[in-house]
Amino acid sequence: MTISYEKFNLKEVINASGRMTILGVSKVSENVLAAQKFGGEHFFEMSELSIHTGAYLAKLLGVEDAQVVSSASAGIAQCVAALIGEGSVYHAYHPYTDKVTKREIILPKGHNVDYGTPVEVMVEQGGGQVVEAGYANMCSPEHIDMMITDQTAAILYIKSHHTVQKSMLSVEEAATIAQKHKLPLIVDAAAEEDLFKYIKAGADLVIYSGAKAIEGPSAGLVIGKKDYIEWIRLQGKGIGRAMKIGKDNILGFTQAVEDYVKNGSESGESMQARLSPFIEGLNQITNIEAKSVQDGAGRDIYRASIKVSGTKSAKEVIQELSAESPAIYTREYQANNGIIEFDIRSVNEEEMNKIVTRLTEIMK
Repeated sequence: MTISYEKFNLKEVINASGRMTILGVSKVSENVLAAQKFGGEHFFEMSELSIHTGAYLAKLLGVEDAQVVSSASAGIAQCVAALIGEGSVYHAYHPYTDKVTKREIILPKGHNVDYGTPVEVMVEQGGGQVVEAGYANMCSPEHIDMMITDQTAAILYIKSHHTVQKSMLSVEEAATIAQKHKLPLIVDAAAEEDLFKYIKAGADLVIYSGAKAIEGPSAGLVIGKKDYIEWIRLQGKGIGRAMKIGKDNILGFTQAVEDYVKNGSESGESMQARLSPFIEGLNQITNIEAKSVQDGAGRDIYRASIKVSGTKSAKEVIQELSAESPAIYTREYQANNGIIEFDIRSVNEEEMNKIVTRLTEIMK
């Protein structure tokens, strides 16, 4: 059987927007595909597969335990449900019962963002009630501390470029407050590249996306305290049933983590070297001024940033880039300021040349 864009009447896509869910996130390696194939061709006791792949990943990452879930979003919902239920089978069967009242999840106000869905939607799906701490432009340890009550189940910290970056407490500071009150700290680090940093900073549970920095199949990973991970596994009897992950993706993702720990990701230095001729080409185009910029959240990621001038707005250029095949998708967070960014982590030299050619046509 032949699979092609034409078979399903699909446009080819050049993904210069980054590891974005709307585009399928990332490409997977031959190693990962082989592991997925093995998973697809064999049967397993699924509970054993979950436990043993979790133990294998925990050993790789130097943590107490780990659980592969269907996505980072599922990780948020199941972590919240687990920490509210505290291992109760009754709660797993009745996650929204009035008998359980300790449901408050404290979240810095500047972290309650929409990353494709609002953070609070996933918290509420897990049965939690968001309590915002601080303000949109500031959240200190004291702001978290003053919101803690006897109904607080956990503190949630979102480490993402989507969140407010200035005047926000650090993960370490959030961990200090959590430990002071004997509360668990969840860190959603979905797109982050460091699989060790946040546990070392004092988080009790850390959530990663499988298909972003790790470049695995659709999956999520939760690492942390053994008891909490076991409570997460219990959610398979409750809300986790609607979020289950297949055997092929469990094994493919486990291989992706192993490869990632061994090989790492592309360095910022390498990205800058690949960006150099691309930016040079972009600067030859009428009404475009291009430069290299670092990721706004401080990660070792570099992108091409162009300032659009002339008769066409950045939003119009973005629309024209994605209108044809190949459809070129960009980062458009600053389009209202006339700025478009190109993330080249999943873009090769040939595709960069296609971007320059298309922009030249658009900006004539």
